Amino acid sequence: MSPSIFTPALLDRCISCGFCLPACPTYDLTKDEASSPRGRITLMRALETGALPADDPTLAREASFCLGCRACEPVCPAGVEYGALLEQWRDHQWSGWRVPLIVRVLVQVVRRDLLVRLMGFPGGNIGAGRPKAGVGVAAERVHLMLGCFERAMFPRVARAARRLRPELWKQSAQGCCGALHAHNGESDEGIKMAHRLAEQLPGTIVTTSGGCAAHLTSVLGRDRVLELSEYLTREGTPPLSPLMVDGRRARVGIQDSCHLRNGMGVHRQPRALIALVADYVDIPSAGRCCGAAGTYSLLRPQDSRAVLEPKLDDVEAAGVDYLVVVNPGCQRQLIDGLRRRKSTVRVLHLAELLAKAAAGAEPARRRTGGVGGGH
Repeated sequence: MSPSIFTPALLDRCISCGFCLPACPTYDLTKDEASSPRGRITLMRALETGALPADDPTLAREASFCLGCRACEPVCPAGVEYGALLEQWRDHQWSGWRVPLIVRVLVQVVRRDLLVRLMGFPGGNIGAGRPKAGVGVAAERVHLMLGCFERAMFPRVARAARRLRPELWKQSAQGCCGALHAHNGESDEGIKMAHRLAEQLPGTIVTTSGGCAAHLTSVLGRDRVLELSEYLTREGTPPLSPLMVDGRRARVGIQDSCHLRNGMGVHRQPRALIALVADYVDIPSAGRCCGAAGTYSLLRPQDSRAVLEPKLDDVEAAGVDYLVVVNPGCQRQLIDGLRRRKSTVRVLHLAELLAKAAAGAEPARRRTGGVGGGH
């Protein structure tokens, strides 16, 4: 008897009730049952029993078409862990010659710590780490995870985080957390890389990436990992001044990180922090995927944009000055999308927004200006 592809208890939990359908962005695009979580679990069961071969075109299409946003999980009355099932599916589906070329290249790049560290060089120095006062043992430090592509694309985010909480220890010799591998057919490698990062960053790990936070939490546990908004909510912020636009408080919305919201239940904290410095504006689709979804925007650019466009309509209709993000993939996706529209809305990471407010609260002789960002 061939070994199981899926954990039976996970696969059996789905009761096919259909509560997941309205929450699924790809079902919303197509109204095709196969492109819903319920439909995909039906396909997984067919794969598990041998009713469909691994090279079946529907299996191949749906394993790739799924965003992996996990929006189905919070609405599921049976508690289906769809994200875990998707990882097991891609472990089997994306193996050997079936691994997408872009995925193959990216996972090889971030597998090597040296290449990950070199990613930070073009963006400039993030800043030297400082230990928390009175702390001399590495295991007691609070470490800032720099991320892989975030340190290359948005190095200012880490600088902003450390401006808000200078005790965050910046250890340059850190590699990838393994989230990219876990979501793209190499979940065992993703687990190994998370443990290796935990060895490199003993103690508490604070991350500015929602996707990385969810992956690390699933491997290391909630007691080891905090997303930045959680950490700031617990430890506090420096003095902040209101962000003003044309003589009024800035209007600020947010785009949630799917894994942070759906996987960790973190979404109130960043909103509360925004409200400290600006008028928070609710964007109806804030909790729905923006279409970045890790490698998705590279693998399926047309589908990614189809998911993104209604969200951009919502953002512009809300009349916000800033759109806050808590994940680098979302930041790139939304900057590019709003730039194509020649929108005046600026996209900032939460850390950047709060650092701007902190700079405004400093005495004039110490003020260094806002944190650059957006587009």
